[in-house]
Amino acid sequence: METYGKILLIAMPAFLLLVLLEKWYGWRKGRDTVEVMDMISSLSSGVTNVTKDVLGLSVAIISYGWMVEHLAFIRLESGLGLYVFAFIALDFAGYWVHRIQHTTNIFWNAHIIHHSSEEFNLACALRQSISVFVKLFTFFLLPAAFLGVPVEVISIVAPLHLFIQFWYHTQHIGKMGFLEKIIVTPSHHRVHHAINPAYIDKNYSQVFIIWDKLFGTFQEEKESIPPVYGITIPVATWNPVKINFQHLVQLISDAWRTNNWRDKFRIWFMPTGWRPDDVIEKYTLDKIDNVYDFKKYNPESSTGLKTWSLIQLVVLLLFISYLFGNLAAIGSPGIFYYGFFIFLLIYSMTELMDRNKYSFIWETIKCITGFYLINFSGGWFGAEGLNAAIPFAVGSYLVIALGTTIYYTSKHYREDQHSVAISNP
Repeated sequence: METYGKILLIAMPAFLLLVLLEKWYGWRKGRDTVEVMDMISSLSSGVTNVTKDVLGLSVAIISYGWMVEHLAFIRLESGLGLYVFAFIALDFAGYWVHRIQHTTNIFWNAHIIHHSSEEFNLACALRQSISVFVKLFTFFLLPAAFLGVPVEVISIVAPLHLFIQFWYHTQHIGKMGFLEKIIVTPSHHRVHHAINPAYIDKNYSQVFIIWDKLFGTFQEEKESIPPVYGITIPVATWNPVKINFQHLVQLISDAWRTNNWRDKFRIWFMPTGWRPDDVIEKYTLDKIDNVYDFKKYNPESSTGLKTWSLIQLVVLLLFISYLFGNLAAIGSPGIFYYGFFIFLLIYSMTELMDRNKYSFIWETIKCITGFYLINFSGGWFGAEGLNAAIPFAVGSYLVIALGTTIYYTSKHYREDQHSVAISNP
């Protein structure tokens, strides 16, 4: 936990710098692919994911360590070859987990967040799930377990394997010659994120494209079919917490509504998007039929709101950096209280970005929680030892954030009422 937190303290600024560099490059070239509110939503999603992971809020049905201990029939010697084999084993497992997530209703919920952005850029790579509390697919690492690859090796290689998937989420790199035959490139992954009928459910590979070519899921990007990004049933929100559970809520709702008892059970394991016939008749969903003729989600945002949202993002990154750098010092249960505050911050700020009229309620809950934590920790989880003014600064932020949210909520309400009056004279 603590080691992963230290790694993230290095990785997060690097990812943020690359996201901003991509935005600057796109602006300079006259092709900006990074919309501000979408970027903030993506980065916020990344924070929810790493916070959940660092706090260890998930369990594995069968741990990799257990498999190595009970199933290994040889022990590979330590060396470069061992790490290479572990990397390939992880990539093979990643292909199949990824494919199952795309093709099975219940498992799509764990991956929908990654495809929820209607843009394709480095920031959207950081949209990762918080909805997985039970890890089911460790058994895909059986080849590594059989050969006795130590847990320590997997724990080193796994973050590297994950981080290396960041770079190819961009529209600014074209096809890469012979590399297209070996590794996953931006061109391959643009296909994967596209909702064009020709591209859906293709290119599941994570590092080596060979898996798609071996198992029949490869699709080349074609100039005649420009990729359109997102998901066919748009999430219509910037709130990453909501996005993580939207599909699950839909499945529960459909299972409840159907009168067919067989469908109540099989809906979970049917292909992604499958719904019972009687539910489809009564409860239609807003699905994209023509990928070249739909309006992207982008509620009206003033320059002031965008500026405030960026300020909130900076504050969020400061809060999370302190948590990851001081996990041992904060200890338990403090780190879980702190994590809850982080989730409240993200929830309330993205609700305001959505122009939700109830966002001030979430901001009020965040404010009360923040002041409770100041009292609970006798400052701010030990940060007062660095500077006695930090608890005062946190308290001031909480008050300013609440006041700003109330201001914008009221402003948006007046604007919406005015729009209604104009449309219905």
